[in-house]
Amino acid sequence: MMTLIWFIVIFGVVVIAHEFGHFLLAKAGGIHVVEFAVGMGPTLCSFQKKGTKYSLKLFPIGGACMFEGEDGLNLSEGEESPGSFLNANVWRRISTVLAGPVFNFILAFIIAFIMVNMTGIIAIRDPIASQVAEGSGAQAAGLQDGDRILSINGEKVKLFTEIPLYMQTTYAGGELEVVYERDGNIYTAVVTPQYDAASGTYLLGILNEGFLQPKGVETFKYAWYEMRYSVKATYKSLGMIFRGRVSRKDVAGPVGIAVNVVGKTYDTAKQYGWQSVLLSMLNIMLMLSVNLGILNLLPVPALDGGRLVFLLLEVIRGKPVPPEKEGMVHFVGLMFFMVLMVVIFFNDLSNIFMK
Repeated sequence: MMTLIWFIVIFGVVVIAHEFGHFLLAKAGGIHVVEFAVGMGPTLCSFQKKGTKYSLKLFPIGGACMFEGEDGLNLSEGEESPGSFLNANVWRRISTVLAGPVFNFILAFIIAFIMVNMTGIIAIRDPIASQVAEGSGAQAAGLQDGDRILSINGEKVKLFTEIPLYMQTTYAGGELEVVYERDGNIYTAVVTPQYDAASGTYLLGILNEGFLQPKGVETFKYAWYEMRYSVKATYKSLGMIFRGRVSRKDVAGPVGIAVNVVGKTYDTAKQYGWQSVLLSMLNIMLMLSVNLGILNLLPVPALDGGRLVFLLLEVIRGKPVPPEKEGMVHFVGLMFFMVLMVVIFFNDLSNIFMK
């Protein structure tokens, strides 16, 4: 039951933040919002206020903010009204569509800020080598205890967790150029990571056991670093999917997230008290909010990114693509995602019951 409650809360907050971004910019720009819905499927309850229907749907796995005139639909008596989405300035429409993903990133930063301020609970670590492993590639390259890693192959490093992330998602073999700081001086070393059979990945060869407790202005900096880490983890994971480096067992939909992510994380965290549970759930919410923001920016029909493509085409051409044609493209995209959801649903069931 607690797994279901946390799942609904996490998905609800992430989806509401996304749709509220669309809603807020639409209202500010005079665009008529026909319906603001939380969830998908049959309507459980709804009410009408100032021309907008607010509804709660049965399945807590999505949401919608529907505008008058969007895709040529919901036009007042078949004609464009002053509040039609199509009647708004193109830059107003762009900002309205973009607001959903932007609000997901804003939510992610707020969550990261709360987490960073949970003093003594969150494990924040600077990229400092508290210990260089004996016989490791880092030791062979001359790195020493106390060195601060600044970048790996030109990619800046702000948190220690970014080092294993790089090794798992980006490293493809060979030597790495590691820039580090020692006693205020900057050095460069060429490191050859070694494969670790226990973890199934290559290791740079440095350990870090020193946790930070940011205070004051530093909390904003490390909140940004935590959100930045989630963004990097998301787009690097997408890159692994496109390169075929991810198996179906590594992909999860709502059911898989509820059971294998939220459920298992809750069962583990509850042994250490409610603060550990709260931190773990916030971390999942942070990752999901960033995921939703990035995925919606992909230039794919039916997603916000797909709509932005048509709006940018309008800016370039000086005239919009006929709404009926754009609507058809997004409809095809929507059908694709519905099929994809069914595939992912059965994949989740397979991962849960056929291990």
